[in-house]
Amino acid sequence: MPTDTATAVRRQPVAMNGVDTPTLFATIDVVKATPSLARFQFRARNEWLSGTHSRTTIDSFSGAGGEQAHSSVFRVDADHPTVLVGKDQGPLPVEFLLHALASCITAGIGNVAAARGVKLTKVESTIEGDINIQGILGLAPVRNGYDRIRINFNIEGDAPSETLKKIVEQGRARSAVYDVLANGVPVEMTVNA
Repeated sequence: MPTDTATAVRRQPVAMNGVDTPTLFATIDVVKATPSLARFQFRARNEWLSGTHSRTTIDSFSGAGGEQAHSSVFRVDADHPTVLVGKDQGPLPVEFLLHALASCITAGIGNVAAARGVKLTKVESTIEGDINIQGILGLAPVRNGYDRIRINFNIEGDAPSETLKKIVEQGRARSAVYDVLANGVPVEMTVNA
């Protein structure tokens, strides 16, 4: 009988924490056998509405060997609060960045825990980003983006505290959003006028 939980779960995967673990492992096996299936392109369309208010539509992506459609069309508004000359009709884009980071790591935590056979009972996080808007306003030579981001996770499950902490670290290590923020990525922009 194996003593390693990950090995035991790998041999007989069961759905756990809302994660379809058998499908997760099957996907890993398929991508391992055909690495070209790992190439994805995600995309979004954004439209200015008025002032600082815009709307993004997300409905399709490319991956797993072809074009894919989301089960629903997602529309998300962004705006600035009134104190920053907006009408507060949606979160700030920099707040979406915090959401993206926290939710990406949290998704990784759910998957890693399920793959390790750890039943989670709670995963919560608080995330904060510090920004000096003097740069955005052109008043001082400071960066326009966050100076620092802090995230605090509270996690509970049927594993020792040290194991739960490792699961959070593995969730962070597998996070695409964390990778982009920590390592940067080239951004190309074209303008059609």
